[in-house]
Amino acid sequence: MAEQPDVVSIGDIVTDAFIKLRDDQAVTYENEQGKWLAMPFGTKLPFDHAEVIEAVGNAANAAVAFARLGLNSAFVTNVGADTHGRDMIKALDKQKVDSRFVRINPGKKSNYHYVLWYKDERTILIKHEEYDYHWPHLRPAETPKWVYFSSISEHAIEYHDQVADWLEENPYVKLAFQPGTFQMAAGTERLHRIYARSEVLILNREEAANVGGGNHEDIHDLFNKLHALGPRIVVITDGPNGAYASDGDNRFQMPLYPDPAPPVDRTGAGDSFASTFVAALIKGNTIEGALQWAPINSMSVVQKVGAQAGLLHEKELEEFLRHSPEHYRPTRLP
Repeated sequence: MAEQPDVVSIGDIVTDAFIKLRDDQAVTYENEQGKWLAMPFGTKLPFDHAEVIEAVGNAANAAVAFARLGLNSAFVTNVGADTHGRDMIKALDKQKVDSRFVRINPGKKSNYHYVLWYKDERTILIKHEEYDYHWPHLRPAETPKWVYFSSISEHAIEYHDQVADWLEENPYVKLAFQPGTFQMAAGTERLHRIYARSEVLILNREEAANVGGGNHEDIHDLFNKLHALGPRIVVITDGPNGAYASDGDNRFQMPLYPDPAPPVDRTGAGDSFASTFVAALIKGNTIEGALQWAPINSMSVVQKVGAQAGLLHEKELEEFLRHSPEHYRPTRLP
C-alpha cells in the first residue's frame, strides 16, 4: 500500500530536448521589446550537442526536489498514450516520485519541448497538448498535508476551479502556488480562489509587479499588493539580489549562496528555490530557515544541465549550509 503523501505537486510534465548552440553561431541583442536570441536564417547551422531530459516542468521539478529532500512526494499530471509518456512515468518512479495520480490520455501525445541552450541561458519552444483535465478523487489515506500548484496549460483554466473546490473540502491541506505563464495571464480575478487559498505564493520580482500591480522598485508595496490577494506568506526572488519573504508582519532579505563555478545552465533555478523553500516549511522550518535552504539548491542546480540533475538530498544541503559564509543569513527589511 502506497504511503500517504506529504506533498502532491500539480502541473504539466514534459520531455525537454536541449540543443546546445555554439557560441559563435548565435548572438543576443536588446531593444525596446527585450532581449533577443538571433541566428543566421535559411541555412544549416552547426550545434554543439543535444541532450534529452524526461519528466521535467515546474511542478515535475518540484516533485523531484521534494523526494530528494526526504518527503513522500506524489504528482498529479497528464501524459499521452505514447512512448514519451511511458518514459516520463518511469523517470518519476526512478526519482521516487509517486506516480499513481498520473493520468494517461488515450489518443493524445505527451508534451515535448525544445530548449535552445545558448551560453548559460535558454529559450524554450513550448507546446502544451490539450488534455481533458480532471482532479482525481483522493481517498482520505491519499490526502496530502500540502499541495504545490505550478505551471499548467492554458487549456486547463476550469481545472483550477476543481482544485479550489477540493481545497475548500479539505481546509487543513496547505497550498503553495508558483504560477506559470498561462496562470499569470489568466489574471488574479479569474484565479482569485487559488490566490486567496495559498499558504505560500512564490514569484520573481517582475512577475510580482505584473500579478499584484505593485511598484517594481518598492519591495514593501509589492508585498502589500500580493498579500491583499490572500496568501499568508509571499516570496519574491530577485536574481542577483537574492530573495525576499514576508508573512505580513515579518519581512526578510536573503542573499544568494555563492556559486562554486560559473553557471552551466540556469534551467530550473526558480523551481528549485521555490520547492526547497516549501519543503523546509513542510519539515517545520521557519521562514528564516526556509530562506537559508532555498538558495543552496538553486546554486547546485545551475551547475548541471537541466532542472533536476543538481537537486540535493537533505544531508548534502545541510552540509553546504554548515559551510556557508558569515554573510549568508536572512536580514530583516527596514
